[in-house]
Amino acid sequence: MSLVHALLGVLSGFVAGVISGAFGVGGAILTTPAVQVILGAPPIVAVGTPLPAILPTTLSGMQAYRRAAQIDFRAVAWAAPPGVAGAVGGALLTKVIDAHILLLITAGLITWQAISIGRGTSPEEVPGSPLQPSGPAFVAMGLVAGFASGLLGIGGGVVMVPVMVGLLRMPLKRSLGTSLVIIAFMVVPGTIVHAALGHINWAIFLWLTLGVVPGAAVGSRWTIRTREHTLRAAVGIFLLAVGLAYGGLEVRNLLATASLR
Repeated sequence: MSLVHALLGVLSGFVAGVISGAFGVGGAILTTPAVQVILGAPPIVAVGTPLPAILPTTLSGMQAYRRAAQIDFRAVAWAAPPGVAGAVGGALLTKVIDAHILLLITAGLITWQAISIGRGTSPEEVPGSPLQPSGPAFVAMGLVAGFASGLLGIGGGVVMVPVMVGLLRMPLKRSLGTSLVIIAFMVVPGTIVHAALGHINWAIFLWLTLGVVPGAAVGSRWTIRTREHTLRAAVGIFLLAVGLAYGGLEVRNLLATASLR
């Protein structure tokens, strides 16, 4: 790999790390297209290579949330195991289920929740808000997020953050920190499978990691220091962009598939 490609890899990793730490996602939303388009890797390598980089990203980003007591370890304990199982199941079903339709549905749900998060108020500000959802609720969330991650190749954070904030009424900063920890567990089985299949370019992984670790620290510290209203607007805009981008892409893919029939 040339020096230019290495520098582009570090820069891509840094930007992805900032997004990961700030918005509680894995960062593959940015690194996957960056590895393919900017670094010229084959599509399957672009899917596999960012996975091992997500682990140090989440470990770096979660430190600021841990120091600020913004991680719900009860939610992690309930959601991580089914998240891992869901990720394995989703990966195994990639050749059976039409991922385009599922991703389109997911995009619609993300868009809807993005608007709710951007317009809503913190549960801490609402008297009587249920801040302690039941364990089975977290189990269901982890299973769905893991399944979507394994099947669709998306970070589980874009599913978990809207669910925790919009449906389970968890404070936003706590949901972002909690999401990062759960993602760290869910990414392990995918990394093992892709590594065994030779889908990971370890040189690209190294350059991404050099960028994502400091980037995640920067993003998470920004989030902790940001006011709730500003953070809600930023997270809402980010998730809205993700939902619209995924939705537009899958509509195009479905139309292209239909035209070939």
